[in-house]
Amino acid sequence: MQENPIRWFITAPQACPYLDDREMQSLLVDPAVSLGGARFGQLLAEGFRRSGQFVYRHHCPECTACVPVRIPVAHFRPNRSQRRCLNRNHDLAVAIRRPPEQPGTGPAADLDEHMPLFSRYQASRHAGGGMEQMGHEEYAGMLAHRNGPVDLIEFRQAGTLVAVAVTDRTPQGLSAMYSFFDPDQPHRGLGTLAILTQVAHAHRLDLPHVYLGYWIDQAPKMEYKTRFQPLEGRVDGVWRRLPA
Repeated sequence: MQENPIRWFITAPQACPYLDDREMQSLLVDPAVSLGGARFGQLLAEGFRRSGQFVYRHHCPECTACVPVRIPVAHFRPNRSQRRCLNRNHDLAVAIRRPPEQPGTGPAADLDEHMPLFSRYQASRHAGGGMEQMGHEEYAGMLAHRNGPVDLIEFRQAGTLVAVAVTDRTPQGLSAMYSFFDPDQPHRGLGTLAILTQVAHAHRLDLPHVYLGYWIDQAPKMEYKTRFQPLEGRVDGVWRRLPA
């Protein structure tokens, strides 16, 4: 069956949120188009990313600082620090659920349970970024995805929710869309644990990659992505190993 053509949009230039002296533009897929999981996965492999209902790739005429990165699952081995993170969190129970509006046979997540943790994380880690004002409806909209299934990986300590990783699932791999966690437990390394768990999830599903979005060499907040080795980056249209 022939696929419907995609309509594309380019955003107007705006201040880059990563590099102070630059402007950013993005190439957007028409949000009204239902891509399907395989087609969305093909776009992931071409450097695209999802944020809520938008599938996009940065498209800046004078800047190539944003590098899409992914972990090749078959070759990844946790380093010593990451093994310590796994050991520190051996007491956490992990469950994979689906958004309530997503069809499926598995258990649906309770978004009312997610919201207090989501709000505390935003207020602590991203105050002033706008997401701390999101309510239940906006959060549910962020999870809804017409282009394939979404897995919500929940982490609990003695029954209490302490972290959630939102993961898009495609035939080409998993895409780590967003994660949030208890900001009062920094010693656990819950952000690192979320990525390690998504790599393990991809391995169980026999999927080749976990996509981590963009990495910028000059952005210290993105340095953590280079700790997951080997790491591949899409440079000049080709995926290649990035140095540690």
